[in-house]
Amino acid sequence: MALDSTGFKRKRFAELVLEMEEKAKEAFGAQINTSERSPIGIILRLYAWFLSLSWQNAEDVYNSGYINTATRASLSRLGPYVGIQRIQAMRATGSVTFTGTSGYTVPAGFRIATSSGVLFEIADDVTLASGTGDAPIRAVTAGRSGNVAAGQITIIVNPTPSVTAVTNAAETGGGREVETDTEFRDRFRLSVAGGGAATLDSIRGALLRVSGVRAATVIENYTSTADGDGRPPKSFEAYVLGGEPSDIGQTILAVKAAGIQPWGSESVIVQDDGGFGHEMKFSYADEVTAHIRMTVSTDVRFPADGAAQLTSAVIRYVGGEDADGSVYVGLNMGEGVVISRLISAAYSVEGIVDVAIELSTDGTTWGTSNLSIAANEVAQTAHGVITVVIAS
Repeated sequence: MALDSTGFKRKRFAELVLEMEEKAKEAFGAQINTSERSPIGIILRLYAWFLSLSWQNAEDVYNSGYINTATRASLSRLGPYVGIQRIQAMRATGSVTFTGTSGYTVPAGFRIATSSGVLFEIADDVTLASGTGDAPIRAVTAGRSGNVAAGQITIIVNPTPSVTAVTNAAETGGGREVETDTEFRDRFRLSVAGGGAATLDSIRGALLRVSGVRAATVIENYTSTADGDGRPPKSFEAYVLGGEPSDIGQTILAVKAAGIQPWGSESVIVQDDGGFGHEMKFSYADEVTAHIRMTVSTDVRFPADGAAQLTSAVIRYVGGEDADGSVYVGLNMGEGVVISRLISAAYSVEGIVDVAIELSTDGTTWGTSNLSIAANEVAQTAHGVITVVIAS
């Protein structure tokens, strides 16, 4: 059977050929020649090849219904069942300063670029008062390529005598690729952490379903007096990493218990279904940057891109942005960075003989102890703060 209690099992090309040969001998006699070069053998193999493609499609259809095996569009279609959508590619934004004829208005859509060919356009008209003017810009193409350093945007694509120079005083940012399957699966699993409403888990789960939120935790004070962190009696405080205040506030209103006060350093007014405003409070989490230094001994199996693989393995464990722009959720809020887990992640790369890990929160003072993270903090790292040293 193709589908039983153990799941779906598709038939491969070799299995189909064997079954067809047996059926041919049953129909035409055991002496019939079904070898690869015989006429009937060629026909059987041609038919088995196309039939194997149908089996493969059937397997893909079966797998598309499960979060761990669905890919691409099929995986994206599972998101709405838990209230999330795949994050699409985003265009980088920033600002530039134009120099030119005083009083000239540079129109929206005016294009500038870096020397390497990364195109930008200005979002709004800007008038060059006294010969200069600042304008908001956005990359023409979505993706990480639009994240460029300060001073890189200097080319005027569509020249005009009234604009003589352009530059960006600060780096551009916010550009990213479409969310990968791995990133999406991480968010999917976190978003179903709690169902229902009015419980700590359900509030946290709802916050993790908010677009842009990468981590969340909820701490309550169920006593009749203020706690040591200043939370009023019968209140809770949600700590969130990322997300827009209005979206977070609306989510808290939707899932919190009636009469229970949300608390925090951030405040936003959101409306209920009746149009009445409510003040929702929460706090943005403190992000602790984990600087990581790995000294590894390797053998001949260590791949040419082994350092990049080590960096990626560590980022997937801790959480943060990899060199290709992928952003991994990693550790939960309040979860410490454990040296032994980092070593385990490092050993996932082939060719590692020995590894030593050092941690730092400032890139200056290093240690070999686990990195403790407070309940209102979340550890994050990035490819730029991870150093891999290959021991001689």
